[in-house]
Amino acid sequence: MRTVLIIDDNPAVGEALSLLLSLHDVRPVVALTPDDGLATLARQSVDVVIQDMNFTADTTSGEEGVELFRAIRQRYADLPVILLTAWTHLETAVELVKAGAADYLAKPWDDAKLLATVENLLELSESTREVNRTRMERRKRREDLQRRYELDGLVFASEAMARTIDLACQVARSEVPVLITGPNGSGKERIAAIVHANSSVKNGPFVAVNCGALPGELIEAELFGAEAGAYTGANKAREGRFELADGGTLFLDEIGNLPLPGQMKLLRVLETGQFERLGSGRTRKVKVRVLSATNADLKGMIRAGTFREDLYYRLNVIDVNLPPLVERIDDILPLAEHFLAGRAQLSEAAREALLTYTWPGNVRELKNAIERAALLAGSGPITPELLNLPLHAGAAAVRNLDEPSREVVEAALQKADGVVSRAAQTLGLSRQALYRRMERYGLMTQA
Repeated sequence: MRTVLIIDDNPAVGEALSLLLSLHDVRPVVALTPDDGLATLARQSVDVVIQDMNFTADTTSGEEGVELFRAIRQRYADLPVILLTAWTHLETAVELVKAGAADYLAKPWDDAKLLATVENLLELSESTREVNRTRMERRKRREDLQRRYELDGLVFASEAMARTIDLACQVARSEVPVLITGPNGSGKERIAAIVHANSSVKNGPFVAVNCGALPGELIEAELFGAEAGAYTGANKAREGRFELADGGTLFLDEIGNLPLPGQMKLLRVLETGQFERLGSGRTRKVKVRVLSATNADLKGMIRAGTFREDLYYRLNVIDVNLPPLVERIDDILPLAEHFLAGRAQLSEAAREALLTYTWPGNVRELKNAIERAALLAGSGPITPELLNLPLHAGAAAVRNLDEPSREVVEAALQKADGVVSRAAQTLGLSRQALYRRMERYGLMTQA
């Protein structure tokens, strides 16, 4: 049953609140001193705390109430706490709310407002437990992946990335070709390296070639090798990437840039393991696991006649899709901290900026932004200005985090009957973020 702990040295207050909560299917537990309250929390599960701020004859100090709140917050960081006060120094209560208190109510309280606040926090507490349970399950899954597979130091926290890695590791031990799809900068070569590290040829070479970084006339020579004199500037025979990868893995990045003649030769290698160097009639044979990657629409290229359909189905026996960074928000801050490597600290505003930006350049863009900010930060924290993130039209659409105006904030507070946590939830903000905006708009005295 949902449980609320009431900590108040006035027995009449405890009785009145207990009756009110009991009538609304909430189990009350009463403690008359801060020590009794902390002892209760230590021995049983509680969903919400309502605590008095005044436990001494001096009804204006609230020192014991402040100490109690800090003790609860230190030991039970996610437990919602409502502050109940009869004194007029609201600045202290507001500061405690900024420090993590759910809300504060004045004595004598309004029953409807108190019940609305408690109900909202009970729902929030249940949601928090579910989120924590989900986080634990995801953490266990990540730890299981890291324990079972070689992940090459990959940093991730999102469920989307866990699914991608799980699939990549599952297909790693087969010998079938794998096509890794995803936008530029999302980390496709890292996934290819993980497939190789968990494959039966992990002790062989891992050879990568970017088909989009080579002139069309050189791609075939790069892949299959060339004899001396096979083309202008070929002064001596050279091995191609297939020969270098013999007994291991060949990763063909940007496979959509491979010209049609090269596509035909690649198809033959996939089917027979045989090829000839440019300028040579000698057939060579290799055993290579081929992984490829693209950000192009290969099916569209097939319709346009620029990519062979038979090659597509040879390459795409297994499709491992790598989502863009904007679809795996949980990876952003862990990656940012990884790239920082302790050189600087991210300010809270910088963290919010990182999470609200759409990252069209994906992980590569994030790394560049962090590297630049770390260089400019010196001994200070990294601010949004140092990140220098350009405005991007899609940011608000993806995260729905347009800055609420003063009127919007006021309307949300009125609709929530002044319950800050409920107004914050309506606006899609944290309580701390809403309080920052209230302070900026001069609304603190109305809270």
